[in-house]
Amino acid sequence: MKRTTLTGLFITASLLAAPVFAADDLCAVNLQKIKDEQTVATPSKPAVADTNEATLKKAMAAHAKGDEKTCITETTKILSDIEKTKKGGAAGS
Repeated sequence: MKRTTLTGLFITASLLAAPVFAADDLCAVNLQKIKDEQTVATPSKPAVADTNEATLKKAMAAHAKGDEKTCITETTKILSDIEKTKKGGAAGS
């Protein structure tokens, strides 16, 4: 009985901690994706490039301060704009 309880607690703790590590990594992964996209292609609209550059600086500053939530939010916006641009949609809206 004690082994089962201990194993259950260990598995539960592992599952609860996993999203925390994933969130920390998501910011860095998003920043890398954006850097990769910048080297491969540039947005067709200069206004989108300016907006993305400002947003990227904001995300990098948040990452440097350890504010992962803001970093993830900002990088997700940029990646969304990049995808819209690739598909020919209106990015930045």
